[in-house]
Amino acid sequence: MYILYLDDSGSIPNPTEDYFVLGGICIPERSMNWLSSQLDEHASRIDPADPSRIEFHASEIFSGRTPPWNQFRKKEQRVDIIKSTLNCLKSANPDTVAFACAIHKESYPKLDPMEIAFEDLCSRFDIYLNRIYHETKVSHKGLIVFDKSIYEGSLQKLSMEFRQLGTRWREVRNIREVPFFVDSKASRLIQLADHVAYSVFRRYNAGDLTYFNCIESRFDNYQGIIHGLAHKQSYNQACTCPACLTRKTSQPG
Repeated sequence: MYILYLDDSGSIPNPTEDYFVLGGICIPERSMNWLSSQLDEHASRIDPADPSRIEFHASEIFSGRTPPWNQFRKKEQRVDIIKSTLNCLKSANPDTVAFACAIHKESYPKLDPMEIAFEDLCSRFDIYLNRIYHETKVSHKGLIVFDKSIYEGSLQKLSMEFRQLGTRWREVRNIREVPFFVDSKASRLIQLADHVAYSVFRRYNAGDLTYFNCIESRFDNYQGIIHGLAHKQSYNQACTCPACLTRKTSQPG
């Protein structure tokens, strides 16, 4: 089984933010313990006495307003902690990949950005599992795990609809059950999903590549196209971000 851990970054009602992002990591069961242990070791370097109290939440680390992050007075120290967290993904096995969908909110004024992003990632996750089957002839099912959210009810309903009717692009055959929602304090992999979403949010909302560059190579990529990253917008047809550019260069003619 493959598990897709997802978290969001950005506030949908906040008019000062142009983007909303849903993102995270897709990992097979066999690789979960290794990656979780890497994040535990990272936490133990920050608090050797009680690493379990460390929760990696990128925006809180960056702001440095709350314990334990307020002990790191220099912004550079906190940036390095976020980058070190992301580097755990960078050093993971190739079968662990990133997925994210960045929604330009003004491009979809009458739609819910969370629902757009969730439908997109459900479809991409299902395609990824289908591709693994065709390459290996081994069937794997998928499960989606979210951080606790006010969207729990609506996303579970959407998930049932996708399994019964498919998304607007395809049938969904490989995703089991509705999404599970867990407390991020109890899951290092949800904490890493938070960092992926934050990295993508900073890249699109602020043009900040500091964190995105750590994980750009880990988005699902097949035949030169980055399938794991989606940039949904209608204002810039000449966009040269990795998600848009690889699709343009892959088109014939």
